[in-house]
Amino acid sequence: MASALEAAAGASVSLHTIRTRGDEQADASLARIGGEGVFTSALDGALLDGAVDVAVHSLKDLPTRMTPGLCVAATPPRADPRDALVLPPGDQRTLATLPAGSRIGTGSQRRAALARAFRPDCMVVPMRGNVDTRLAKLDRGHCEALVLAAAGLGRMGLSDRASELLERTAWLPAAGQGALAVVVRCDDPRARRLAGSLDDGPTRQAVRAERELLRLLGAGCHLPVGVLGLPYPGGLRLWAMVLSPDGRRIIRFDRTGRQSEPERLAADVAAVLLGRGAGEILADLSRAPAQPPP
Repeated sequence: MASALEAAAGASVSLHTIRTRGDEQADASLARIGGEGVFTSALDGALLDGAVDVAVHSLKDLPTRMTPGLCVAATPPRADPRDALVLPPGDQRTLATLPAGSRIGTGSQRRAALARAFRPDCMVVPMRGNVDTRLAKLDRGHCEALVLAAAGLGRMGLSDRASELLERTAWLPAAGQGALAVVVRCDDPRARRLAGSLDDGPTRQAVRAERELLRLLGAGCHLPVGVLGLPYPGGLRLWAMVLSPDGRRIIRFDRTGRQSEPERLAADVAAVLLGRGAGEILADLSRAPAQPPP
């Protein structure tokens, strides 16, 4: 991303590494340390203070309501949005062929609910930390499988660790998964212009629909909600699902709309999900203690 910005700006770009609450409390559940904003608030502060001019986020970690004064200037072309099943080296089994009782590691409520739905005979175990930490735990036998974002593995040059890429419209990803968000101060026209040169229109419209769906459902980016927008020339198809934490109840719907009207498409899909009871599941989650289900 830095090299792309340098090419757009015609000047050098210096990198600043900023640790977030999510990085510093890598072993705690996301719900317990604050949910939305744990990976973004420190970078927001640096932008507003003028310490940096541009911040690059994994878009799935970006809250649906932006910090006042900040805006997304670009959404570059999306990488693979799918989740990947990761097994120990040399193990080529799939999610369907894992032995009963296998432990599947994840720190995501969405992935945990999906794992319980697809493989109720397996056990989900909490697993947080960066990708290297989780892979090391897998290889030491803390679990028999992990579910990670394919894009994250790819950006680290670890795509060969994926034993199976989970089908994207059945095992729906998180909103914005695989996409990046380039965030700047709204009152910085130069940064907005330079960053804007990295924008990809179809990706931007797809993730706008995904994030608008989360907003309409009142669901944060860490709740068991899967959503994926797939653009095609002139159009956009939006898949979405809301799951109970135990995976026993799944409400899903998909619809096609205009690529130029992502919010309208999201509203149509959200209305059907809510009409089928998605709001009850999410309301129960908001009242529940901030801990994973048994």
